[in-house]
Amino acid sequence: MRAKQILYWVCTAVLCGIFTYSAFMYFTKTEMVKGFFESFNYPTYIVIPLAFVKIFGVVIVLWRPNKWLTEWAYAGFFFDLVLATAAHHYAGHGILGFSLYGLLAIFPSYFLGKYLRD
Repeated sequence: MRAKQILYWVCTAVLCGIFTYSAFMYFTKTEMVKGFFESFNYPTYIVIPLAFVKIFGVVIVLWRPNKWLTEWAYAGFFFDLVLATAAHHYAGHGILGFSLYGLLAIFPSYFLGKYLRD
C-alpha cells in the first residue's frame, strides 16, 4: 500500500508540475506560445484562457473537493495531453516531450488516486 501511495504522489506531482510549468510559460512567454499555436494551426486567443484552466485543473487534482470536478480535471488534462502530443508530432517536432511524459504520468495518477481514495 505504501508503494502505491508513493507512486501516486510522484506521478501526480509530475503531472501537476508539467501543467504548472506549461501555464507559467503561457503567462510569461505568451508571444512565443502564440507562435507555436500558429504553427499547429490552433487559434491563438485560447492561450491565456487555457493557462487559467490548467492552473484550475492542478488545484482541483491536488485539492479534490469532489469526485465530479476531479474527473473533469483529469479528463481535461488527458485531452490536452493527447492533442498536444498529436500537434507536436504533426508539426514535425517529434512526440518526445512534456506532453508524452504527462500522458505516461496521468494514468497511474488517475487510477491509483481512485484506488487509494475509494
